[in-house]
Amino acid sequence: MTDSHYRGRFAPSPTGPLHFGSLVTAVASYLEARSHKGTWLVRIEDLDPLRESPEATQRILDSLNAHGLHSDEPVRFQSERHAHYHALIDRLLSQRLAYRCACSRKQLRENNGRHPEHCREGKAEPGERPFAVRFALHDEHSEWHDQLLGPQVQKVHAELDDPVILRKEGFYAYQLAVVADDIDQGISHVVRGSDLLDMTAQQQQIYRSLGAPPPQWMHIPVILNAEGQKLSKQNHAPALDDRKAIDNLKQALVALGQDQRLLAGASDIGTLLARAAANWAPERIHLTAR
Repeated sequence: MTDSHYRGRFAPSPTGPLHFGSLVTAVASYLEARSHKGTWLVRIEDLDPLRESPEATQRILDSLNAHGLHSDEPVRFQSERHAHYHALIDRLLSQRLAYRCACSRKQLRENNGRHPEHCREGKAEPGERPFAVRFALHDEHSEWHDQLLGPQVQKVHAELDDPVILRKEGFYAYQLAVVADDIDQGISHVVRGSDLLDMTAQQQQIYRSLGAPPPQWMHIPVILNAEGQKLSKQNHAPALDDRKAIDNLKQALVALGQDQRLLAGASDIGTLLARAAANWAPERIHLTAR
């Protein structure tokens, strides 16, 4: 299949080096794009300087390069996009699609998720208090088709689910930045872990509020550790050994359920990825996790 309009991406946060779970997602998004003769991009979601480091960013990029996963366009860094996010937040505030909120987590918890100061109605004045900006969701029975999981239905609850788009510390939040950059980069298809599935309906509302259609979604199972936890930096997942790149890629393809017989004899990374793309079968991905 050829789709010159296919644009996918892999967007890690540089809170640590690349681990195997991230590699599996990167390989899946890369092969999905290559199988459509599309464009594949790398974007570094470096939104939180308190948790991220330039060293981690460089290690991630070095690991991707070592595994033959090269971005088709210059790597984008969200830390260089603050002016764009600020302009979007101003726009959403002016359209009453977002609101300032000084409520603490404790206040929201004690009020069953409702805002005791009626932040959504613009009645609260944060004054000198630190405040977040939240996107104002509307109640919705959201339905869409996931390219791997099939028909999806999610309920969106106004106020209760309203996501933060600017944190009280002044950092731009994932929910805004990911949508803003997907729109700006013309991302048509998103392949990501199924741990992000539950926020899809919320993100679709943000896409539409910014005048863009949501992308096509493919949520793949997350990789679990021996304790049944998602393989992640928070759970101390070991860094990839870039010296074993071809073995790492083969293991990633096993995790994605791909037919190993079609990869026999691929002794270098370029050949392995080319064969994997030519024989990419996402329907073989095991649907054993969400």
